[in-house]
Amino acid sequence: MQLWSAGAPPLIVGGSVAVVNARHLLYSAAMAPYLLTRPLVWRIALAYLLTDEAFAVSSKRFEDVGNHAHVHYHLLGSGLTLWVCWQVATLFGVYAGTTIPESWHLEFAIPLTFIALIAPSLRYRPHLAAACSASLVAVLGQGLPYNSWLILAALTGIVVGGWVGLHTGSVGASEGES
Repeated sequence: MQLWSAGAPPLIVGGSVAVVNARHLLYSAAMAPYLLTRPLVWRIALAYLLTDEAFAVSSKRFEDVGNHAHVHYHLLGSGLTLWVCWQVATLFGVYAGTTIPESWHLEFAIPLTFIALIAPSLRYRPHLAAACSASLVAVLGQGLPYNSWLILAALTGIVVGGWVGLHTGSVGASEGES
Protein backbone atom coordinates (compact mmCIF):
# COMPACT_ATOMS: atom_id res chain seq x y z
CA MET A 1 0.00 0.00 0.00
CA GLN A 2 2.88 2.36 0.72
CA LEU A 3 4.25 1.87 -2.78
CA TRP A 4 0.83 2.25 -4.36
CA SER A 5 0.07 5.44 -2.41
CA ALA A 6 3.52 6.81 -3.29
CA GLY A 7 2.66 6.52 -6.99
CA ALA A 8 4.96 3.59 -7.78
CA PRO A 9 4.36 1.99 -11.17
CA PRO A 10 2.22 -1.18 -11.06
CA LEU A 11 5.22 -3.27 -12.17
CA ILE A 12 7.20 -2.13 -9.12
CA VAL A 13 4.26 -2.76 -6.77
CA GLY A 14 3.58 -6.22 -8.22
CA GLY A 15 7.26 -7.13 -8.32
CA SER A 16 7.77 -6.09 -4.71
CA VAL A 17 4.76 -8.08 -3.55
CA ALA A 18 5.96 -11.12 -5.51
CA VAL A 19 9.52 -10.96 -4.19
CA VAL A 20 8.51 -10.38 -0.57
CA ASN A 21 5.96 -13.20 -0.61
CA ALA A 22 8.11 -15.68 -2.54
CA ARG A 23 9.55 -16.70 0.81
CA HIS A 24 6.38 -18.70 1.42
CA LEU A 25 7.29 -20.92 -1.54
CA LEU A 26 10.61 -21.64 0.14
CA TYR A 27 8.95 -22.28 3.49
CA SER A 28 6.49 -24.68 1.90
CA ALA A 29 9.22 -26.52 0.00
CA ALA A 30 11.27 -26.91 3.17
CA MET A 31 8.31 -28.23 5.17
CA ALA A 32 6.88 -30.49 2.44
CA PRO A 33 9.03 -33.57 3.17
CA TYR A 34 7.89 -33.56 6.79
CA LEU A 35 4.20 -33.04 6.04
CA LEU A 36 3.82 -35.08 2.85
CA THR A 37 2.22 -38.08 4.58
CA ARG A 38 -0.27 -35.97 6.53
CA PRO A 39 -3.89 -35.80 5.37
CA LEU A 40 -4.84 -32.90 3.11
CA VAL A 41 -6.86 -31.18 5.85
CA TRP A 42 -3.74 -31.09 8.05
CA ARG A 43 -1.58 -29.70 5.25
CA ILE A 44 -4.11 -26.96 4.51
CA ALA A 45 -4.41 -25.96 8.19
CA LEU A 46 -0.63 -25.96 8.64
CA ALA A 47 -0.14 -23.94 5.44
CA TYR A 48 -2.47 -21.29 6.85
CA LEU A 49 -0.42 -21.14 10.05
CA LEU A 50 2.98 -21.15 8.32
CA THR A 51 4.36 -17.69 9.05
CA ASP A 52 7.95 -16.47 9.19
CA GLU A 53 8.12 -17.04 12.92
CA ALA A 54 6.42 -20.46 12.86
CA PHE A 55 8.81 -21.57 10.12
CA ALA A 56 11.87 -20.36 12.01
CA VAL A 57 10.84 -22.19 15.18
CA SER A 58 9.50 -25.37 13.57
CA SER A 59 12.10 -25.94 10.86
CA LYS A 60 14.84 -26.41 13.47
CA ARG A 61 12.62 -28.84 15.37
CA PHE A 62 11.80 -30.75 12.17
CA GLU A 63 15.52 -31.08 11.36
CA ASP A 64 16.29 -32.35 14.87
CA VAL A 65 13.42 -34.82 15.15
CA GLY A 66 13.13 -35.93 11.53
CA ASN A 67 9.98 -37.16 9.86
CA HIS A 68 8.39 -38.81 12.85
CA ALA A 69 4.64 -39.29 13.08
CA HIS A 70 3.87 -36.38 15.41
CA VAL A 71 6.31 -33.72 14.20
CA HIS A 72 3.48 -31.70 12.64
CA TYR A 73 2.09 -30.91 16.10
CA HIS A 74 5.08 -28.61 16.66
CA LEU A 75 4.10 -26.46 13.68
CA LEU A 76 0.46 -26.57 14.77
CA GLY A 77 1.35 -25.42 18.29
CA SER A 78 3.71 -22.67 17.21
CA GLY A 79 1.39 -21.53 14.42
CA LEU A 80 -1.70 -21.39 16.66
CA THR A 81 0.22 -19.62 19.43
CA LEU A 82 1.46 -16.99 17.00
CA TRP A 83 -1.98 -16.63 15.40
CA VAL A 84 -3.67 -16.04 18.78
CA CYS A 85 -0.97 -13.55 19.80
CA TRP A 86 -1.36 -11.76 16.45
CA GLN A 87 -5.11 -11.42 16.97
CA VAL A 88 -4.72 -10.14 20.54
CA ALA A 89 -1.98 -7.69 19.50
CA THR A 90 -4.13 -6.48 16.60
CA LEU A 91 -7.06 -5.82 18.92
CA PHE A 92 -4.74 -4.04 21.33
CA GLY A 93 -3.40 -1.95 18.44
CA VAL A 94 -6.88 -1.04 17.26
CA TYR A 95 -7.95 0.17 20.68
CA ALA A 96 -4.71 1.47 22.19
CA GLY A 97 -2.49 2.14 19.17
CA THR A 98 -3.27 5.82 18.99
CA THR A 99 -2.20 6.31 22.62
CA ILE A 100 1.37 5.09 22.00
CA PRO A 101 3.65 8.04 21.29
CA GLU A 102 5.53 8.02 17.98
CA SER A 103 8.70 8.81 19.93
CA TRP A 104 8.81 5.14 21.02
CA HIS A 105 9.74 4.16 17.42
CA LEU A 106 8.01 0.78 17.56
CA GLU A 107 8.39 0.39 13.79
CA PHE A 108 11.85 -1.02 14.54
CA ALA A 109 10.28 -4.03 16.31
CA ILE A 110 9.57 -5.91 13.08
CA PRO A 111 13.13 -5.84 11.68
CA LEU A 112 14.42 -6.66 15.15
CA THR A 113 12.12 -9.70 15.30
CA PHE A 114 13.44 -10.96 11.96
CA ILE A 115 17.04 -10.48 13.08
CA ALA A 116 16.35 -12.46 16.26
CA LEU A 117 14.73 -15.26 14.23
CA ILE A 118 17.41 -15.48 11.55
CA ALA A 119 20.63 -14.89 13.51
CA PRO A 120 20.78 -18.34 15.17
CA SER A 121 20.56 -20.08 11.78
CA LEU A 122 23.53 -18.22 10.26
CA ARG A 123 26.04 -21.01 10.86
CA TYR A 124 27.56 -21.52 7.42
CA ARG A 125 29.59 -19.27 5.11
CA PRO A 126 26.93 -19.02 2.37
CA HIS A 127 24.29 -18.05 4.93
CA LEU A 128 26.53 -15.43 6.49
CA ALA A 129 27.56 -14.07 3.09
CA ALA A 130 23.94 -13.83 1.95
CA ALA A 131 22.82 -12.11 5.15
CA CYS A 132 25.73 -9.67 5.27
CA SER A 133 25.58 -8.70 1.59
CA ALA A 134 21.79 -8.28 1.64
CA SER A 135 22.02 -6.23 4.84
CA LEU A 136 24.68 -3.97 3.35
CA VAL A 137 22.64 -3.35 0.20
CA ALA A 138 19.51 -2.74 2.28
CA VAL A 139 21.24 -0.12 4.41
CA LEU A 140 23.06 1.59 1.53
CA GLY A 141 20.04 1.46 -0.77
CA GLN A 142 17.60 3.34 1.47
CA GLY A 143 17.58 6.29 -0.89
CA LEU A 144 16.47 4.25 -3.91
CA PRO A 145 13.03 5.08 -5.30
CA TYR A 146 9.93 3.02 -4.46
CA ASN A 147 11.73 1.05 -1.74
CA SER A 148 13.46 -0.89 -4.50
CA TRP A 149 16.31 -1.49 -2.04
CA LEU A 150 14.26 -4.42 -0.76
CA ILE A 151 14.26 -6.26 -4.09
CA LEU A 152 17.89 -5.36 -4.74
CA ALA A 153 18.93 -6.57 -1.27
CA ALA A 154 17.06 -9.86 -1.66
CA LEU A 155 18.56 -10.54 -5.07
CA THR A 156 22.04 -9.61 -3.83
CA GLY A 157 21.72 -12.03 -0.90
CA ILE A 158 20.57 -14.84 -3.18
CA VAL A 159 23.37 -14.30 -5.69
CA VAL A 160 26.15 -13.84 -3.12
CA GLY A 161 24.99 -16.74 -0.94
CA GLY A 162 24.71 -19.00 -3.97
CA TRP A 163 28.10 -17.95 -5.30
CA VAL A 164 29.80 -18.54 -1.94
CA GLY A 165 28.06 -21.90 -1.63
CA LEU A 166 29.23 -22.99 -5.06
CA HIS A 167 32.80 -21.82 -4.54
CA THR A 168 33.23 -23.25 -1.05
CA GLY A 169 31.25 -26.43 -1.64
CA SER A 170 29.15 -25.45 1.37
CA VAL A 171 25.42 -24.94 1.43
CA GLY A 172 24.75 -25.85 5.05
CA ALA A 173 23.43 -29.36 4.44
CA SER A 174 25.56 -31.14 7.01
CA GLU A 175 27.01 -30.47 10.43
CA GLY A 176 30.66 -30.75 9.37
CA GLU A 177 30.60 -27.76 7.05
CA SER A 178 32.05 -24.39 7.87
